[in-house]
Amino acid sequence: MTGSPFVLPPAPARLDVVRERVRLRPIVDADVEAMVAYRGNPDVCRFLPFEPQSADDIRQRIGDLFGGTSIEGERGGVVLAIERLDDRAVIGDLVLFHLDAASGTAEIGWVVNPAAAGRGLATEAVRALIDTAFEVYGLRRLVARIDAENARSIALAERIGMRREAHLIENEWFKGRWSDEVDYAVLAREWTPSA
Repeated sequence: MTGSPFVLPPAPARLDVVRERVRLRPIVDADVEAMVAYRGNPDVCRFLPFEPQSADDIRQRIGDLFGGTSIEGERGGVVLAIERLDDRAVIGDLVLFHLDAASGTAEIGWVVNPAAAGRGLATEAVRALIDTAFEVYGLRRLVARIDAENARSIALAERIGMRREAHLIENEWFKGRWSDEVDYAVLAREWTPSA
């Protein structure tokens, strides 16, 4: 059997994605204070793979990815700030990670400040991330792995048109309980880019 026919294009040197109300850009150290407002919130972290984070925790967990645009490498992934355009506030962050370069597949994830919820900003930002994953990074398939009790993230995945592919029953011991995982995915050929 020969290698995969899939080849990733080089990562962009600079990444700045602007939509109607949000901008996606690499995270910088100056964003950490705004990130603590939501990543330090126990309700936000309930379904995330980390406990509430301090500024030092954030720097330790993702600091080496600050400012980066490459999804390849030992700790591959790109973390992007969601900046609200009207006031330049960082209201969340997005991640593109767990790259399988041979198949052109990666995982996506999102964390949004609850204070910014209910306005469609997360939907706009995640759609922009998927556009970027397919158009800029040349990926073929994206997956979102969501805790089955995380109704808001499930609704977001469905709202943007991701396909529900699996419901894994009690597949992981997570934060003191057996957790179900719901997997959503979308292929580049199925995706309709944002206008």
